[in-house]
Amino acid sequence: MSTDDAAVETEATPREEESLLEVRNLDAGYGDLQILTDVDMDVYDGEYVTIVGPNGAGKSTLMKSVFGLTAHMGGTVTFDGEDVTGLAPEDIIHKGIGYVPQNDNVFASLTVEENLEMGAYILDEVPQDAMRAVYDRFPILEERSEQKAGTMSGGQQQMLAMGRALMLQPDLLLLDEPSAGLAPDLVDDMFDRIDAINDDGTAVLMVEQNAKEALRRCDRGYVLANGKNRYVDTGDALLGDEQVRRDFLGG
Repeated sequence: MSTDDAAVETEATPREEESLLEVRNLDAGYGDLQILTDVDMDVYDGEYVTIVGPNGAGKSTLMKSVFGLTAHMGGTVTFDGEDVTGLAPEDIIHKGIGYVPQNDNVFASLTVEENLEMGAYILDEVPQDAMRAVYDRFPILEERSEQKAGTMSGGQQQMLAMGRALMLQPDLLLLDEPSAGLAPDLVDDMFDRIDAINDDGTAVLMVEQNAKEALRRCDRGYVLANGKNRYVDTGDALLGDEQVRRDFLGG
């Protein structure tokens, strides 16, 4: 069976509660170029979900579509029971969704503390309890609070980008390729930090190039190919599926 003909696998035991994030029949892309076709996805309250697939599959496009950064062409996006389809990012952030893009995700000329303050720009005052929580989670950021973000290492900048997204204490954190560009010895540490964020109750939706490690750690995974759903199951089940491993995980 070819990748294009692969059927979508579903969970053996469907969940009964309503989704925190529900994507249905989503068509999206850039300008007139359609990337996603009839994509479905769910993230439940407190869940950790990973999107994997080959280059060009539409993984980051799906993430950006949830956050209102693509051209909506059809389907719906619902968050916490509210239709947020087509809303602009500045409106979606008010709903309780934080987003960390893969590239250009810090303000290089601002200090660490100024970057974190920017994460709370929609509020009248910077929440000091949220600032304290970010510093407790990422102690290096407090140590470097007066350092310009552009002079920090790649791993430190990624921590800062996540910290800024957490300043509004979102219910759902979107992470696009958080391990990209990190030295190999820093990748496990980054995943551990994401695990801790999820363990504290924040739902996580992540696109990740390190597919095997991401699937080992997540609750559920979605496999996209050519802008369409191919498989959805628990991370362990996808890792154990011979066809998924052969077609998408390098064996």
